[in-house]
Amino acid sequence: MTDGPDPGHDQAAAVWRRAEVESPCVNVCVLHPQARICVGCFRTGDEIAGWSRMTPERRREIMADLPAREPALRAPENRPSARRRARRG
Repeated sequence: MTDGPDPGHDQAAAVWRRAEVESPCVNVCVLHPQARICVGCFRTGDEIAGWSRMTPERRREIMADLPAREPALRAPENRPSARRRARRG
């Protein structure tokens, strides 16, 4: 037994660290059917698909915009109850 963190774990984890803008992904990958943004990270499908090819500058722009997208998920027209009422006519 050792006292303290495993140095081998730290070295293995360092392999995956990069000096780039992190992804906002929270592993809740579901696109909202009306708002067309991910309910977990608030990115569009195109942004998710192209993230690895984007420049750091473009990633930062998207990251800065994400908090403003969350209200779209709560907008009355995007709630399931509003969609059900619209279908009933």
